[in-house]
Amino acid sequence: MRGFNRAIIAGNLTRDPDLRYTVNRRAVLSFTVAVNYRYKNNNGEYQDGADYIPVVVWGPQAESLGKFLKKGSPVLVEGQIRTRSYEAKDGSGKRYVTELIAGNVVMLGSREKNNNSDDLQNNDFPSMDDLNFTGNDGDNFGSLNEGGFNEPKANSVNSKFDQVPPNNDPETDIPF
Repeated sequence: MRGFNRAIIAGNLTRDPDLRYTVNRRAVLSFTVAVNYRYKNNNGEYQDGADYIPVVVWGPQAESLGKFLKKGSPVLVEGQIRTRSYEAKDGSGKRYVTELIAGNVVMLGSREKNNNSDDLQNNDFPSMDDLNFTGNDGDNFGSLNEGGFNEPKANSVNSKFDQVPPNNDPETDIPF
């Protein structure tokens, strides 16, 4: 049986991205995305938490994103989760790394307008507040039956981003 490996995350960069090149001159960009969530503790009180997901982008997209992304930039990342291993340089054994290998990265931004036209914040990208990832049952993910983020469009075939957010307001829809 062939498996299925697709992950979609939205959050903010925790540090400036690191653009490097392989010996074959292929660009590779790495950064970490903080994905915030809310949960109930044992006392029934809501607590905020965050997961820190390492992301790797390859090729021309890595070079383009490296010019614009910076610490705190909001992004939506779609890709595959991969695990790799390597031998530690200090000889302490094998190390394992789990990363999200991005197939598509969408820069999200604030709708605030300012006087600097070169500023990344001066754009028409959707903001993190425009994305509604809450399903009807109150979870943070939505679901297939409730019009959540994972519901595919009726006529989509093999598109890089064929999911629709549950918010159908034309003023805040994501322009994919």
